[in-house]
Amino acid sequence: MPKTAVVILAEGFEEIEAIGPVDVLRRAGVRAILAGVDGLTVKSSRGVPVLAEILLKDVKGLPDAAIVPGGLPGATHLAKSAVVGEFLKKMNSDKRLIAAICAAPSTVLSPLGILDGKKATCYPGCETDFAPGVRHSADRVVVDGHIITSQGPGTALEFAIAVTEALAGKEMAGTVRAKMLIGA
Repeated sequence: MPKTAVVILAEGFEEIEAIGPVDVLRRAGVRAILAGVDGLTVKSSRGVPVLAEILLKDVKGLPDAAIVPGGLPGATHLAKSAVVGEFLKKMNSDKRLIAAICAAPSTVLSPLGILDGKKATCYPGCETDFAPGVRHSADRVVVDGHIITSQGPGTALEFAIAVTEALAGKEMAGTVRAKMLIGA
């Protein structure tokens, strides 16, 4: 049975940080599902309407991974959602993969305590919002246990490859990287 990743969408999400990972994961055979927080049609930070496949509140059980795109005001909307917070806390307590990019590590994960004691990165400047227990890294993508974080739109495909490696293995991630011409 293929692994499953839920990409959580709120109004104002960053397009490439959500759709890029879906594209890469699906190429690797991972079942990547777009889940809307407040509706099935979700507008991105640049007004592009994207049709989610399910509402987050209707996701049954826990997927293998949750992907939290950044973008503003998307990350702020995610942080304010009780449904998102509850879902991510369950994922974290079960040590399921949680991947966040751009403003999402500092705005969504850190306030939930998910990054406490972890090394993480985020959009440059957002690290000032990290809780004191988070070890900031300037790396483009950081993997620390079951948490993957990344810096922003320009790192979205590297981020997606790291998530793919965690879910589908190093060999599959390498194959997808090579076929998509993603730099090493």
